[in-house]
Amino acid sequence: MADIVDQVRRPAVFFDRDGVLNVDVGYLFEKDKLVWIDGAREAVKAVNDTGYFAFVVSNQSGVARGLYNEAQVHELHGWMADELAKIGAHIDAFEYCPFHPEGDVEVYRQACHRRKPSPGMINDLLERFPVDVERSFLIGDQSTDIEAAGAAGLKGYLFSGHNLDLFLRPLLRIS
Repeated sequence: MADIVDQVRRPAVFFDRDGVLNVDVGYLFEKDKLVWIDGAREAVKAVNDTGYFAFVVSNQSGVARGLYNEAQVHELHGWMADELAKIGAHIDAFEYCPFHPEGDVEVYRQACHRRKPSPGMINDLLERFPVDVERSFLIGDQSTDIEAAGAAGLKGYLFSGHNLDLFLRPLLRIS
């Protein structure tokens, strides 16, 4: 039985959002302010084409700070999904954490197991999807991203902000 389960498991790439898929402009929630990182859309398509799951895991403390709301996060993620679909790419799941222990909005002012460097968002995805953890990894631009990956049992790679597709291809073993 374990062999059948192993066959349906697929590797995954977990992407941080701001600084990896898009330029980090600080508390982004407006689609007209989103600038894709060079090669980001192509990187997501490469992940899709190799049969990996593509996930986004993003701290969104702007919600806790009262700068935008969760509906606006969903709206931006929907727009990103539409933009990716134009080139035949997709994200299997967008996960975000709206909480921050020093937030201005009381309901969101709390420590949360989903906020990186804690691995909660990743672990939640691992419970919902048949992920092959051994072959999966996270790409982030902060040490907290890499810490979250390690805490979830994943490899983590620090992205410097240049071309994401060129950075990713060797990790997927694509030339």
